[in-house]
Amino acid sequence: MINKPYSESCEQNREPILAVLREAFADRRRLLEIGSGTGQHAVYFAPELPQLVWQTADVRAYHPGIHAWLDEAALPNVLPPLELDVNQTHWHSGRYDAVFSANTLHIMGWPEVVRFFAGVGNVLEPGGVLVVYGPFNYNGQFTSDSNARFDAWLKARDPASGVRDFEAVDALA
Repeated sequence: MINKPYSESCEQNREPILAVLREAFADRRRLLEIGSGTGQHAVYFAPELPQLVWQTADVRAYHPGIHAWLDEAALPNVLPPLELDVNQTHWHSGRYDAVFSANTLHIMGWPEVVRFFAGVGNVLEPGGVLVVYGPFNYNGQFTSDSNARFDAWLKARDPASGVRDFEAVDALA
């Protein structure tokens, strides 16, 4: 049995995210979560949004941890993770009326961010809703000193990653 992975940021940001998801996904039925990571968000959000069938998805390396969270929670509206890599040309994931992704775009390089939005365009039904959570710069400016420090830390570990400019991301959506 694998120990469940844990992300403190998932715990810290879940309430503000849930408030947005309740409104954005109130009339949605099928959701794809891209970059499910630990699985914590799915386990927390899905019971609060019981009208949704929540499809977790991530690269295979994260599947054991996601399974650990899902197996323990045994939620009827959360599906086991699909293998999804934004670098793949075709996502074998079906069609959804909602897509959610948290804390992913700043980890990816910019070419992967572009592919993320191309892939979302292929799986999101017309009129569907996309919600992306994460740090953003606005008008090229950091919103806080902590985001500037976080950006420096991200770039030190991978120069292709970093806090994204909202306007550039919005242009892809």
